[in-house]
Amino acid sequence: MAEIKKYTIAEPYLDLHAQLGEGPHWEQDRNTLRFVDIAKKKLYFIDLKQGPSSLRTIDLDFSIGVTADIESNEDEIVFGGKLGYGILNRSSGATRWIAKMWNDDERKEDGGGKPGVGKCKEDRMRSNDGAIDPKGRFLVGAMNDFADGFMDEGILFRLDSDLSLHRIKTEVTIPNGTSWSADGKTMYFTDSPTGTIKSYPYNVETGEVSWTEGKVFWTCPVEGGVPDGHVQDEEGHFWVACYGTARVFRVNPQGQVVAEVELPTRCATCPVFCGTELYITTAYEGQPEKYPWSEKYGGGLFKIDVGVHGAPKRKFRMDAKA
Repeated sequence: MAEIKKYTIAEPYLDLHAQLGEGPHWEQDRNTLRFVDIAKKKLYFIDLKQGPSSLRTIDLDFSIGVTADIESNEDEIVFGGKLGYGILNRSSGATRWIAKMWNDDERKEDGGGKPGVGKCKEDRMRSNDGAIDPKGRFLVGAMNDFADGFMDEGILFRLDSDLSLHRIKTEVTIPNGTSWSADGKTMYFTDSPTGTIKSYPYNVETGEVSWTEGKVFWTCPVEGGVPDGHVQDEEGHFWVACYGTARVFRVNPQGQVVAEVELPTRCATCPVFCGTELYITTAYEGQPEKYPWSEKYGGGLFKIDVGVHGAPKRKFRMDAKA
């Protein structure tokens, strides 16, 4: 096996101290990076030509986990948020919901599986990671909010171009990195507590996943670490943020680690390519007494040039008026 290439980042590109930085997305035409802080309910934009001083913040009334661009719509973006899918105007910050995730029964108090909690499912759940499939559908996973502990009542949703909403997988704990093979026939999906990324046969025409035929594609090699968000590059390799390891691993199509990026903080959450530069969001250090070295830059935004471009980003195909 070839030697693993090593990259090291000593300090953040943006020392932001996010509580849960996530969802980085490169707006290539604008050369702008946007990302979220799920916990603090913020959406950030940075003009990469101007650098950190250009940081713009939109404060929200609810959390957002992931965003995507919309075909033939330069003024708005689509997001997976606390209650479902919505649209945000990139200039004004105005939002509107286009598909709510939860039904009437899920808006009734059910205790959340814990005596005395008294919360309904809509209140205790939130959107997390997601991705656009080869046909422009938007898959977003929902999970228990971090304040309420983690249970396997998460759901993976799919929003089609006609704005119809589909529940395509249940009993998920922390839905995370999602992507597809170049031909679209294989979907890669992460439920973080399993410690693995699994591959599944995918029907590109219908958006159906053969969940019973899932196979383990990759397992986080560091004890106690879990795969979080990932992104693919133009060579078909995966760059996987492993939460709790201070690492982003480059994994080849055969599931072997060929490179790794070392960070000065443990809780890497998600990478994205902006040209050949890899930007990485992180979360705050939740155990500073145990990992004091990780606390200083926890929640920072990091970058490093890795000499390869990312795979092209897809946009949400929205045929219906919202």
